[in-house]
Amino acid sequence: MSFIRQATRPCRANIPWKYSLCTQRTQQRPFSRSHALASSINAEEVHGAHQYCVALLSSLSDRQDAWKSIASVSANSDKSKPSRKYDRPSYTMSTFIPSHARTFYIALRALNVSLSIIPDTTSSPTIGLMRLQFWRDAVTKILAGTPPKEPVAILLASAISELSQHTNGRARISKGWLNRLINAREQTLTNDPYPNIAALESYAENTYSTLMYLTLAALPMTSVTADHVASHIGKAVGIAAVLRGLPLWEYGQYWAECRGRQGAVMLPLDIMAQAGVKEEEVLRRGANAEGLRDAVFTVATRANDHLITVDQMLSNLKAGEDVGHEFEHEGEEGHEYDCVDLAGGSQVNRAFGVFMPAVSTRLWLDRLQQHDFDVFQPELLRSDWKLPWKAYMAYRRKAI
Repeated sequence: MSFIRQATRPCRANIPWKYSLCTQRTQQRPFSRSHALASSINAEEVHGAHQYCVALLSSLSDRQDAWKSIASVSANSDKSKPSRKYDRPSYTMSTFIPSHARTFYIALRALNVSLSIIPDTTSSPTIGLMRLQFWRDAVTKILAGTPPKEPVAILLASAISELSQHTNGRARISKGWLNRLINAREQTLTNDPYPNIAALESYAENTYSTLMYLTLAALPMTSVTADHVASHIGKAVGIAAVLRGLPLWEYGQYWAECRGRQGAVMLPLDIMAQAGVKEEEVLRRGANAEGLRDAVFTVATRANDHLITVDQMLSNLKAGEDVGHEFEHEGEEGHEYDCVDLAGGSQVNRAFGVFMPAVSTRLWLDRLQQHDFDVFQPELLRSDWKLPWKAYMAYRRKAI
């Protein structure tokens, strides 16, 4: 099996893109004003929080001693077990984020990792819900400049305060988007499956696409075209992340002993039904379960379709044309636009560093294809040594 490189557009919107005559436009978003960082947070704490977040992103996959060092500063970490969750590609891609927004990017990605490991570091869904509520309350305090004594919260508050000063208040971070990241993680507490591929795309939009919207806001960048590109890339990244984590969700025996939970097959139920995949058989036979590779192929193809759509959009922009279709989330909360920017191509180029996760996702999907969509191959859980070089070339050419 192989990907079809010229796939149909995965957007639900099929209306041709139309430009407004307006050359300037504003975006109506429910922003929360951030206040100056409280004096109770000193430079030493911010420096320690930065080291914590960098280690959380870059080291957990490689060295258990990094996990132990992090456990020493986080009361909710379990230092007797190596972490299953990390985001080394995001740390690698931080190089391409403008320097004034890089600390915010690292803090935001560390927040995403912290949310993703809640199911592994809590003994029950109820405790997990309490942790999510902690982060909802923390978001309010972070935006008020009085973060709780938690490393990620401290760095995030410090970064938002610095952004406000650097951009004279133009970089405004949406409280609604931060809460969307938290709310989207509730499903992972109970291992509820996605009913269909659209539900999986919705999860990816609410997590990985939203991470990109927040990073764009930090530049600051308010462009419907940039948001549109970020939406497709975020969906591709989110779908690939679910596939990449499938062996970890499936290995229920070890984690059930540790946390009292069963394994789960986090594939859309409609895709599993079409491929004849049974969850019990996957939990028992793993990669040898009947129909599993077909199901993985179908889901991976949807992620690849989003990347193909981005390729087409970028090609159209380089040719001086419109992107070819409307932004399907336009009009939703955080995506209300008075008129359309005519300089979409230049805006996308200026924000191109935000879109770099598409490179690591495409590399991983290509490796998955090389292993005939056997998602249980150990090589697929390792970092790709080619990523830094591929990312550099993609950034230089402004092509994913």
